[in-house]
Amino acid sequence: MTRTAARALLAVLVAAWWLLVPAVPGARADDPVTLSREGQITDRVGALGDRRPEVVRALDALYDARRVQLFVVYVRDFSGRPAQGWADATAERNGLGRDDVLLAVATHDRQYGYSADPDSRFTQAQLDDVARTAVEPALRQNDWAGAAIGAANGYSAVLAGQPVPTPVITPGPADPGTGPAGSTSASDLVLPVVLVGGAGAVAAYAFTRRRRKGGPRTAPGGAPPGGQGWGPPKAPAQPTLEELDGRARQALVATDDAVRTSTEELGFATAQFGDEAAEPFTAAVRYAEGELTAAFRLRQQLDDAFPEDDATRRSMLEEILKRCADVNARLDAESADFDRLRALEGNAPQALAAVEAAFREQTGRVGTAEAALTAMRARYTESAAAPVSGDVEQAKDRLVFATSTVNRARQHIDAGENGAAAVQIRAAEGAVDQAARLIEAVDRRAKELAEAVGGLPGALAETEADLADARGLLQGTAEGVSTADLRGRIGRAESVLADVRAAVDSGRYDPIDALRRVEQADSALDEALAGARERESGTRRARALLDQALLTARSAIGAAGDYVTTHRGAVGAEARTRLAEAQRRLDRAAGLGEGDPQAALAEAQQADALARRAQELAERDVRTYGNPDGFGGAPGTEGAGGSGLGGAVLGGIILGGLFGGGREQGLV
Repeated sequence: MTRTAARALLAVLVAAWWLLVPAVPGARADDPVTLSREGQITDRVGALGDRRPEVVRALDALYDARRVQLFVVYVRDFSGRPAQGWADATAERNGLGRDDVLLAVATHDRQYGYSADPDSRFTQAQLDDVARTAVEPALRQNDWAGAAIGAANGYSAVLAGQPVPTPVITPGPADPGTGPAGSTSASDLVLPVVLVGGAGAVAAYAFTRRRRKGGPRTAPGGAPPGGQGWGPPKAPAQPTLEELDGRARQALVATDDAVRTSTEELGFATAQFGDEAAEPFTAAVRYAEGELTAAFRLRQQLDDAFPEDDATRRSMLEEILKRCADVNARLDAESADFDRLRALEGNAPQALAAVEAAFREQTGRVGTAEAALTAMRARYTESAAAPVSGDVEQAKDRLVFATSTVNRARQHIDAGENGAAAVQIRAAEGAVDQAARLIEAVDRRAKELAEAVGGLPGALAETEADLADARGLLQGTAEGVSTADLRGRIGRAESVLADVRAAVDSGRYDPIDALRRVEQADSALDEALAGARERESGTRRARALLDQALLTARSAIGAAGDYVTTHRGAVGAEARTRLAEAQRRLDRAAGLGEGDPQAALAEAQQADALARRAQELAERDVRTYGNPDGFGGAPGTEGAGGSGLGGAVLGGIILGGLFGGGREQGLV
């Protein structure tokens, strides 16, 4: 076990649970159990009875000898959800850390799970050994107190390098808490989805993704219900289409975040070690991107105007879940090797020096970006600069955040606490990377606007020529043949040209929007003229229009992509789906450009429209998410270093979650 092994982010954990486990109809989605304030035992069903003092003594002995706190929880059931997910959710909610272990037992459903921090002193093999030797034998005989005592004694033994002692079994009631006196409160029924509320906004992922240690356990064999055996869990019902659809959306968001942050991590590794060393991880990310694109394509088909029958819809949703699971499995397969490659904890001083250098570089670029944005606003209308209007201030916010995390990392290194320093360094890397992306977006927008200015006169001239052809076609149309459609296209083109020329003459306009409008009007004319023109002429015109369409589509996709990446804690599945489809169509347009420019033009136009819709949806998600005008708006998240950030919804900066120890914190 390496200390640099990282936990899965909560959004990804939730997605994985939804992928693997069907829902139970009627189960309530309550919060994870809040542990008792009176000690390390939370017994909702009276399972311990008069043996509670024995358990307390065993837990105290474990702490006195090994400084490990074992928390035990007894509830009636886990709401039909995975034991591991339930245990992890409770551990996360209660902030259990490196030296804490949680044992959760569902007495009625006869299931249990245990959860330990990835950076704990226990190996997975030790945890499993204690479960097999000391916990399961007691549970099979309904010795509820014996399971906790056995776990405490077992954990103490393995830390001392000794065999796990076999427990002395004292059978108890088969189903404690049954009936009105021991009925389960609503708070015992827990769905993992509640994790989204506290930390789902911190949507990021890395190769270093790792679950909390532990595993769901259902002992084999057992007597029929009511006997002494530890029987198998009830088979959950098949999820409804609505439930399956919700899982698919959650899986897409979590997996998209996984790929985005893996890409960031890959960039850090490549810069540090070179392309050759990072090649296996590059291949993994490429595979993940391909599978995720296919999953988003299925989602787009489900969302289009052509409804599928229930069987087809279920099959497509299951395929989305399968592809997302494949992506996560492939990235997970590389996580250990990636941990060893980056080894931030072991190389903390060098990694800190690298992030400080990157910080200084981006700080120096802020002034240039600010000047470019000021010039943009002076020359063009506000709509031209709108996609990047807040990027400079947001870049400054990220650099402020980076300043605080770099300072804390330096303090930890000076104190010899490289593990804690690694957490701060990773947070600083994410902040600086996002600042760079925001600054680059301003530079890119300035170049795109300049390119549109240069292309607009030619586009206007081409459209004027097409208008002349269309008017000639109108005059040559035989009497009695309807010309309403052609007249409408001519009228729209004339209106667009007049508006654009007036805007250009006014001195301040949006050249990308102007180019888009002219290209759309010209495309409509081309459709009307297609039958009257030679094929060669039509192909030439489509190729000329394609260049304009590709420019506007690339600009729209770039703006939407940057927005989703830097605000991904709040952006949902619909915006991501439209963005993925826009990128797919743009790639297709580029591939068709030489052989079939007319088809390529249609794809580019669709890409542009989809990207602009993705931007609208993403902005809507951010506006409606939590408290978008404040710092750390999501319930359960905390401010990072008291930097006092405000006015921005930040995405993907993680503090305390990637390298063990604390729970996920950060900026949405």
